Amino acid sequence: MNVDGFSQQIEELCLQIQELLQCNGSKANSQSEEILTEAFEKLHTAMEELLIASEELEVTRAAVQKERQRYQDLFEFAPDGYLVTNVVGTIQEANHAASTLLGVHQKYLVGKPLIIFIAQQDRQSFSLQMNNFQELLNWEINLQPRKGKPFPATIRASAVYDFQGKQVGWRWLLCNISKHKQSEEMLHKAYGELEIRVAERTAELVKANQELLTEITERKRVESQLLHLAFHDALTGLPNRAAFMNRLRRAIDYSKRHSDYLFAVLFIDLDRFKLINDSLGHIKGDKFLLAIANKLEVCVRSIDTAARLGGDEFTILLEGIQDVSDVIKAVERIQQELALPFELDGQEVFTTASIGIALSSTVDYEHPEEVLRDADTAMYRAKVLGRARYELFNSDMYANTLAKLQLESELRRAIEREEFRVYYQPIVSLTSGSILGFEALLRWQHPERGLLNPIDFIPLAEETGLIFSIGNWVLHQACHQMQAWRMCHHSNLLEKISVNLSLKQFSQPDLIEQIGQILRSTGLDAGTLVLEITESVIVENGDKATALLLQLQEMGIELSIDDFGTGYSSLSRLYNFPISVLKIDRSFISPMVSNSKNLEIIEIIITLAHKLGVDVLAEGVETKEQLALLRKLNCEYAQGNFFSVPLNSSAAEPLIMTNPRW
Repeated sequence: MNVDGFSQQIEELCLQIQELLQCNGSKANSQSEEILTEAFEKLHTAMEELLIASEELEVTRAAVQKERQRYQDLFEFAPDGYLVTNVVGTIQEANHAASTLLGVHQKYLVGKPLIIFIAQQDRQSFSLQMNNFQELLNWEINLQPRKGKPFPATIRASAVYDFQGKQVGWRWLLCNISKHKQSEEMLHKAYGELEIRVAERTAELVKANQELLTEITERKRVESQLLHLAFHDALTGLPNRAAFMNRLRRAIDYSKRHSDYLFAVLFIDLDRFKLINDSLGHIKGDKFLLAIANKLEVCVRSIDTAARLGGDEFTILLEGIQDVSDVIKAVERIQQELALPFELDGQEVFTTASIGIALSSTVDYEHPEEVLRDADTAMYRAKVLGRARYELFNSDMYANTLAKLQLESELRRAIEREEFRVYYQPIVSLTSGSILGFEALLRWQHPERGLLNPIDFIPLAEETGLIFSIGNWVLHQACHQMQAWRMCHHSNLLEKISVNLSLKQFSQPDLIEQIGQILRSTGLDAGTLVLEITESVIVENGDKATALLLQLQEMGIELSIDDFGTGYSSLSRLYNFPISVLKIDRSFISPMVSNSKNLEIIEIIITLAHKLGVDVLAEGVETKEQLALLRKLNCEYAQGNFFSVPLNSSAAEPLIMTNPRW
């Protein structure tokens, strides 16, 4: 009944009470009337209150209806499936989303048990959950629609209670999580692929990092090797010139700060290394240098530095020495060690060394080059004085070195300015007493020092290599002059022109071609030319000398041994070499009259030469007595101031024309 109907009923009741009161008014007493009136008024008041309550109830009912409708709309149009079941799981309500989810029309869902829409494999666990949980529950389960395949879903359940608090059912929220699962699977797959790619990339990075580390290690090794090669000798492993100069520079700097600190530099040059290298070959020569380096390292202390400058030149820096006696002990130890035989592939090799010493106390050195220069100067002095010895540097050596540099400069200018002259000394036949030919002798017409003999400049010319151009010039001048004389003096048959050939010249690889070219250009017959060589040429060049001498012999050139007896003489070598003339040195001729032993030596040499089929020429003949003794000993030729001093070409001309006899 609505509020309007209820109000109408109340009004009708009030009218009936009023009629009753009117009908009984005449019969009731006043007391009853008052009671009845009061009752009526209370009833009227109650009726008004009831009417107000009824109106409020109607308002509440309308609000509830509106709220219910809103809930129903939410329930119906919710995107997820909503179900309401009783306590045993029978569906009582279902929204549109639920029917779509389960594949069944809404009206057919009502009355169906929810479990039939649970996938077969999950029904047992669903029943257990239904029997056990009391409150809100949320879990994943596979739903089985009426048609179609099972799909994963989340189920959220909450209990429904009546006004007395008794549970009367369940509310269910069903959400299809297929796409979510699919996304999860894709994400998981992507994550797995990502992990694989990360693992692969990590492996690549590890490999790249390892390669980088390997490359860095290799680069460091190469850098270290390059650094080692930059400061060490490739053959011996000793510090090289750059490393030695760095350490020497540090020693100089330290000596500047500590006045009591002394050091010394040894410059070591092996004697006769070229002979060893040429005789045994470069491979054994390298082994020999390596053996030298090992011995030098044994001879020095750990604080000292042994280095190889190049070739057969070594240096040693002795640091923290007390005085010169420490240096001498070290040098003598080195010489004793080097004097021991070296064994190279079963062959014993002997060597000595020339050593120059520069002391820090001798000169106030500023630069390492100065110390090395002075040690080199002292070493050169040791070589000049006979090798296999040591020399301490002093200021006189420096002055001599400067003088050598000056002389070298003047020697070079002399070649350019054509200051050299050729003088000729006659060679006399002791059989006929007439001039056989001449020996060409070099002189230098120095603009300040006058006429210089070869002894004053030839050693420096050989050392600097200038001897090649000078020697070539002398040979050409002598051959040209001899040919000119032969053409002018047909009646006076000059047979020989003798020219000295130094050790350096003999070592030239194109010597044969040079001599041939000079003979062709001057027109001189090869049989007229005699080349004089020293015994050292034979000793130093060995088999190479034999081959070269045979080539010269085939050309028709005669060969003469100069200064015989003053050096290392090998009779077996003389026997094998194609020598035509043996020249007895003037040191034997000068005392031959007064010294019987010298006369005997000369007699032995002449006899030996004749046994070998070689003629003998005595040089340095100064007296008639010497000439007589030489004739008595059957010496073939003689040369000296007794016959004539060396003459220039103009002065020699009258001598040729006179044709004297002795």
